[in-house]
Amino acid sequence: MPGWRRKSKDEVFTADEIGARLADELPKWTFEDGWIRRKYKTSGWKGTLMVVNAVGHLAEAAWHHPDLTVSYAFVTVKLMNHAAKGITEKDFELARKIEDVVMWQPGATEGSALEGTPDDARFKYIKYD
Repeated sequence: MPGWRRKSKDEVFTADEIGARLADELPKWTFEDGWIRRKYKTSGWKGTLMVVNAVGHLAEAAWHHPDLTVSYAFVTVKLMNHAAKGITEKDFELARKIEDVVMWQPGATEGSALEGTPDDARFKYIKYD
C-alpha cells in the first residue's frame, strides 16, 4: 500500500506523502523547498527550446503553470499550486504529462513505425535517463 492517497484537486499533500508519491510515480522528480522539480538535460540550445515549448504547451492547456529555469543545455521544471500554497493533484498530474511527453522515445517502442531521433550528435536534442 502506498504511503499516500489521492486527494481533491486543491488539497495539499504532506512532505512524506509527496516523497512516497514521487518514489511510486515520478522517480526522477524531487521535492525541494516546497516544489516538485525535475531537471531535463539537453544536447544544446535547440533541445532546450524544444523542451521549453513542449512544457509551455502542456502548462497552458492545463492552465497550471510551472516555474522554469532555462540554460544552454538544461531545463528545470518546478511545480507548486500557488493558490493552495503546496503540492496538489494538479502538480502531480502535470508533472506526469510533462514526463511522458518530454521523455517519449518513439524508436524505443517495439513495433513502432516511428524510428526516433538518429543516434548522431547532429540530431540528438535530449539526453534520456
